[in-house]
Amino acid sequence: MTAAAAVALWHRAHLYKAIVCVVLALIAIQYLLSGVIDRRSIETIFTINATRYADRTYRHHPRGLIIYGPVTVSSLLASNNVTETTMHWAGNRSHPDFSKSDAAFPTRNAYPVPSSLEFGSTTPNSTNGTALRRCPLIPPNLVGPLSVGKSPPELSVMEKEFSDVKPGGRGCPTDCVARHRVAIVIPFRDRPQHLQALLYNLHPMLLRQQIDYQIFVVEQKGSEAFNRAMLMNVGYVEALKERTFDCFIFHDVDLLPEDDRNLYTCPEQPRHMSVAVDKFKYRLPYADLFGGVSAMSREHFRLVNGFSNVFWGWGGEDDDMANRIKARGLHISRYPANVARYKMLTHKKEKANPKRYEYLKTGKKRFATDGLSNLQYELVDEQKPKLYTWLLVKLTPPQPS
Repeated sequence: MTAAAAVALWHRAHLYKAIVCVVLALIAIQYLLSGVIDRRSIETIFTINATRYADRTYRHHPRGLIIYGPVTVSSLLASNNVTETTMHWAGNRSHPDFSKSDAAFPTRNAYPVPSSLEFGSTTPNSTNGTALRRCPLIPPNLVGPLSVGKSPPELSVMEKEFSDVKPGGRGCPTDCVARHRVAIVIPFRDRPQHLQALLYNLHPMLLRQQIDYQIFVVEQKGSEAFNRAMLMNVGYVEALKERTFDCFIFHDVDLLPEDDRNLYTCPEQPRHMSVAVDKFKYRLPYADLFGGVSAMSREHFRLVNGFSNVFWGWGGEDDDMANRIKARGLHISRYPANVARYKMLTHKKEKANPKRYEYLKTGKKRFATDGLSNLQYELVDEQKPKLYTWLLVKLTPPQPS
């Protein structure tokens, strides 16, 4: 072997060693700097001074640091924007393995972290003169994936079990001031077992999420075709007669949440909640889907004029709402699919609306005149059992304009 060849061989061997050393050093540095903030530490170190938080959806943010895993101290303090999923699960060592593919989830949720942080932020309690702290941004008692109960006990047993729920299906935290006042609207007819299962799974989750909520079951009277969208419009109108809710969750009775990190809070943009349903193999069937469970602020629902009233029978009303959302310059936001998971209860499929495609095609012409603006119904009965507010309504088909 010549001297030149020996020197080249020596350099090559040491080059490989150098590369391996550099890689190992980088891994060690990343490990040392990636100390995960404990959820309790976040709450005790500071309380974020914000009256509410919302999810802000975007593909790319020019200033913020977008993270889909555990949060480090440096990243939290260095960035003015942290993703909503990150904030929820800072410190949860069993955090979900968020998808690395933006193609799978073209929109992401995030809410701003205010630049001003104050210690021990409190809010007066007008009932007894004492001061309660505003509830933390990260509810401390969430458990993540849930064991879904499809066979609930009798309502009388459930009523005793849910002692923290007030008549009419109202719940709120007792040790802090809720950041969100939310109406849960459930369009309903002839599915008492499904309703019972939903209430059994929903109430404990909502209480852990520390929101001020009330569940409204809006039942359609009569034998005509079911009008889910119109019932949700009725729920919106009637709920606001009760209290000034900040936002509304429109919830199919046959969908049971599988993860309490899927927060039923107020979105900055309309939020599709039921991203991953077991019936669809936990995949989003199409990008503009807005059916199943969805959330909208009071202002946005009014802005889009609510749901259309013309969809009698199954199908079409959710796609029409997606079109309304886009027409008003809004967009659909979503949590990651491994958090926004639901199980669907089996049921007989509703009769499809034969005109749904025609109504979708001509929907843009009716956005301003078809919805809350021409809603007609009769409130036949209203009752407030322990676990929900029941509204029995007779729907009146809108007159053609």
